[in-house]
Amino acid sequence: MKSAIFIIGSELGIHARPAAEIVKISAKYNCKVILEANSKKADAKSVFMLLALGAKKGTELKLNVEGENEEKLFDELNDYIGNNFYEE
Repeated sequence: MKSAIFIIGSELGIHARPAAEIVKISAKYNCKVILEANSKKADAKSVFMLLALGAKKGTELKLNVEGENEEKLFDELNDYIGNNFYEE
């Protein structure tokens, strides 16, 4: 299992566009992907669950990836989330 912790830097936090992109990235791999924020957990393959996290700017976000090709998926999500969803 691979894990990382981020502080969301995007002004809008996790909203519809980054949630959809996280799902798109996660769906390419046969892995379990969980994001945690605000004492909630979300399957990263569900837009609705990601939005329900209520992750706004400054929120601590934990990424957990486990399964086949977890290294590749982790690297993609680490890049996307770590770069503030490429919004700035």
